Amino acid sequence: MEPHNFNRRFDFRVEQAGVHRITVHGTRGTCATLLAALDVHPEWPADSPPQPDSRDHGGLTDATEQALRKLGGTLGT
Repeated sequence: MEPHNFNRRFDFRVEQAGVHRITVHGTRGTCATLLAALDVHPEWPADSPPQPDSRDHGGLTDATEQALRKLGGTLGT
């Protein structure tokens, strides 16, 4: 996805959710903090290179997908 389009969609989602606006880069730190609280190793995205041709996982590694599912379950999503 082109960065400008991503940022536009991000801004739209923030507005829809009615939450305080932080930068896209800031969400990375927030996600890392939440995952660390769940005892997910801080290097989880670097465990193995992403697989962009993997359609069923959207290019996410198994470790990344598992960590994000754990985080989503904790947040109730």
